[in-house]
Amino acid sequence: MMGLIGSLKAEHRERLMTLAREVSFPSGARIFEEGRKADRFWIIRTGAVTLDLHVPGRRAAVIDTLGPGELIGWSWLFPPDTWHLGAEALSPVRAHEFNAEAVRRLCDEDTELGYALALACAQVIGRRLQAARTRLLDLYGPYAGGISP
Repeated sequence: MMGLIGSLKAEHRERLMTLAREVSFPSGARIFEEGRKADRFWIIRTGAVTLDLHVPGRRAAVIDTLGPGELIGWSWLFPPDTWHLGAEALSPVRAHEFNAEAVRRLCDEDTELGYALALACAQVIGRRLQAARTRLLDLYGPYAGGISP
């Protein structure tokens, strides 16, 4: 298994996976909405998910596309536990779903696992921030749409 889970030590991965349950989403399903309560997260097994950002007065901007092994949702990790983005299944998706409260309890019990998971999520957050910045500049920057000075 690659991605977030694959970056953990085998013993941590095994402990975390005891909390997983398998779920699926049909193509076009909204997985979560920006601003709503973040009480779970997912690791994609198959399929693709788009992340989008609400832009006032415009359609939501798709800022990233995720595939197998990637984390859907990190907002559960930090108060106030609300989604910073929205997510939609681009194709049929199968995923491992994790209850955030149960994972936080596990991290409290096993601080080494908690630290490793927090670092792995921080790397994801950094990549997503850069992807959002790049995509928004493409869409709304001074040279958006191929118009040059």
